[in-house]
Amino acid sequence: MTKTQFEPSMRSRPVYGELTPRPGSGHLFVADGEGAEAILDLFQKAGAQASSLLEKSHIIYMPGPNGTDLGARLEALGAAQYHRSPSFASAQSRLKKVLADAHMGLQIYLAGTEGLMGQAQRDVIEAGLPHEAVQTEHRGSTVRRVQCVHCKGITENVRTDPFKCSHCGLHLFVRDHYSRRLAAFQGVNIDAEDPGQVPDAVERFK
Repeated sequence: MTKTQFEPSMRSRPVYGELTPRPGSGHLFVADGEGAEAILDLFQKAGAQASSLLEKSHIIYMPGPNGTDLGARLEALGAAQYHRSPSFASAQSRLKKVLADAHMGLQIYLAGTEGLMGQAQRDVIEAGLPHEAVQTEHRGSTVRRVQCVHCKGITENVRTDPFKCSHCGLHLFVRDHYSRRLAAFQGVNIDAEDPGQVPDAVERFK
């Protein structure tokens, strides 16, 4: 599966690239779902250098929101460390420990869904690592992590627009405005001026 192409949008919306092997003291990969394919492609690009790269690699992987699980293919690469988690929440403590123990020159590669990449990148920033060390590539599902601007609750894997907030029950319009601090898009009450006038939900994110 090739990387996802997004239409141009507002400036706060993240822009993703393509993972490329770089020289570094270590290599941390965090991916979900089809993001595994971006990592596999990276090692293909590395060619003769792939073996030495793997000797310094730590891969953290979890299935995607649509159930895609390519963990066996990643594990077969033979990285120095491989860890599979059922979700980002369960992997976060390991990720934070790796970032806290990181040495200068660590290269970080994030691939998969926007929710995964946004949360991992937030943890990287909080750990004080330079943003220049981070590469991102979107693969797979386009479901969104959305914060209700009214109750501040976050709903994971939003597929429709509008959608009903899982915390306060308001019907929310999903904006392209993105908060890097929260690693979430913003949802705004769609019927605030005309209560009860809610358009039919359309599946925009798959």
